[in-house]
Amino acid sequence: QVQVAESGGGLVQAGGSLKLSCAASGRTFTNLVMAWFRLAPGKNREFVAGISRSGDSTTYADSVKGRFTISRNTANNTAFLQMNSLTPEDTAVYYCAARWSSPMVSLNHYEYRYWGQGTQVTVSL
Repeated sequence: QVQVAESGGGLVQAGGSLKLSCAASGRTFTNLVMAWFRLAPGKNREFVAGISRSGDSTTYADSVKGRFTISRNTANNTAFLQMNSLTPEDTAVYYCAARWSSPMVSLNHYEYRYWGQGTQVTVSL
């Protein structure tokens, strides 16, 4: 069983930055593909970013490309999402997800078996 837990959400003004963390446990971290999704009121769950097991391949949604950076630190079994130039449209609950059944990042939420509780990110004008 894999446990993932997010932290780092909060309230920030437009143009500001936040860094989310996702701590994973229960399985060898290098066997896990890690990803971030978000859920905003009235919208469907949206893929934000994903990173391969080795960390050498990343994938981003067009809406965050150039502003967000996903990374991972094997030493402390943690994935990160650095979010810059935030806008009110980025306001959502952000979820960390993990999968071990494939080495590939998937944009589909149903391909991730393990999920955190979510962390709220609110961007004000």
